[in-house]
Amino acid sequence: MPEEKYKVAVIGCGMMGVHYVEAYSTFPDTDIVAIADTNPERLKNIGERFGIKARYIDTQALLREIVPDIVAVITPTKYYKEAVIACAEAGVKGISVDKPIGAILADVDEMIKICETRGVVFAGGNVQRAMPEVQEAARRIHNSEFGELLGASLHGWGTEISGGGNQEINVLRLFTDAEVDEVIAWATPVAGISPYALSPNIDVGWVINGRFHLTNGLDCPVFWQEMPGRRGVEVWSKNDMVRWNWAPPDIFQGYDAYGVRKRIDPQYKTFKWSRFGYLGGSIRSFLAAVGTGSDLWISGHDLRQALEVAIAAKLSSDLGNVPVKLPLEDRSLRLYPSRYRWEGRGVSGHQIDESQTRPR
Repeated sequence: MPEEKYKVAVIGCGMMGVHYVEAYSTFPDTDIVAIADTNPERLKNIGERFGIKARYIDTQALLREIVPDIVAVITPTKYYKEAVIACAEAGVKGISVDKPIGAILADVDEMIKICETRGVVFAGGNVQRAMPEVQEAARRIHNSEFGELLGASLHGWGTEISGGGNQEINVLRLFTDAEVDEVIAWATPVAGISPYALSPNIDVGWVINGRFHLTNGLDCPVFWQEMPGRRGVEVWSKNDMVRWNWAPPDIFQGYDAYGVRKRIDPQYKTFKWSRFGYLGGSIRSFLAAVGTGSDLWISGHDLRQALEVAIAAKLSSDLGNVPVKLPLEDRSLRLYPSRYRWEGRGVSGHQIDESQTRPR
């Protein structure tokens, strides 16, 4: 812990932003010096609740008076780019955003580049890749505790493949210690979804099946349909398997007399900040990275990779299920998240005016 507390600002005080404020106000090495939100009533309520006097209506107003060490940008996704660039240019040491990181690859590239150029730690947020048990399981996989990986699979991937769906992609990438370098996908609409929601550029209402080829040589089948107890990511070796199913991963070693894998007690270590779930892991990793240069448990790069896989899956399907190589050459490709993620929970429906969202 540093001798002085990190000065933290939270931009965006909606439902998720409040969780960030609560966490940062609890940690012994952080001090929330400012908050920002476009809703004056919400800004007042959160400020009074947590005793934060410096309150601003937007990012620029905040940065004109305060340059925090850490800024958590928890606005709707539409506003991430502007806030991230402004914070990086102002001299903030570490910036985090939540999921999805953006819609247009070129915009995300720009955010990552400016942070790299200025030496800013650019972190991801409330993603299960940062769950301490997921990180521990991954370390054990990478240390060959379970033997050489022979396969991987993904179950239940669909409806919002760049929003909630980036959870699966990031756990898959972490467990396999590999990138997706080719995607083949078949996409069909979920029953009952209105036709206007099914724009090729809108991440709503798609059933996805396909195959991911990984840089370590593995082929990962992707299934929309969930099987009993099999929603999420599985990786396996000859005798062992690790299964993440939106919870601390299950570990299986060996087989019983019927040839069924035997689940064991994973004996995960206790995490001090477990009360904040995987958000706690994300933030504590972020603070460590700012202070010591250690690896992030979830980074802006990780969020970009998940977005790129999602875009590649929609592109492969649109082109007739052809293989699509990654990284994608066309950085103008885009996939807008559901409208509540893009513009906030105060809106409804799925339609997005793309003329207001093109790269600048």
